[in-house]
Amino acid sequence: MPELPEVETVRRGLAPVMEGAAIARADVNRPDLRWPFPPDMAARLTGQRVERLRRRSKYILADLSGGETLLVHLGMSGRMMVSGDPLGRFAHNHPAPEKHDHVVLHMDNGARITFNDPRRFGAMDLMPTARAEEHKLLAGLGPEPLGNAFDETVLIDGFRGRNTPVKAALLDQRILAGLGNI
Repeated sequence: MPELPEVETVRRGLAPVMEGAAIARADVNRPDLRWPFPPDMAARLTGQRVERLRRRSKYILADLSGGETLLVHLGMSGRMMVSGDPLGRFAHNHPAPEKHDHVVLHMDNGARITFNDPRRFGAMDLMPTARAEEHKLLAGLGPEPLGNAFDETVLIDGFRGRNTPVKAALLDQRILAGLGNI
């Protein structure tokens, strides 16, 4: 399972290529990963400009120009690969499609973003940006450990009344979002 630092690293790697660029074409090569993709996902992504990439817990969120947000969870084996990156000195040509390339975003700047997940534990969803924090995967999350909303009182309040080992409590995403076994 990717931990918060890995997800943040992926987000930062995607941001220069995706933010401000439009998705010229989206290929969705199967109907589901961990759960079914939203209806018409490829059509809903195509033509949308990525206004901002952000992270909430272990989720990458891409706010799109049409008022929706793409939620991406890498699962245990998912990865986002960038090819044809016009910004990097070490741009890689687009590789041949692989068996587990489940979602491919062809950006209008020439980059291609490929979500590859051999075990299909990853997930993607679309939701209204204005209500993203109400999404079932995000609604119950605690504060970000590196955010301004987290301090010692939040941790003390989260531990209050619990009879559990500290590690188990820290792994509870309702107390603190994004912590894992690292």
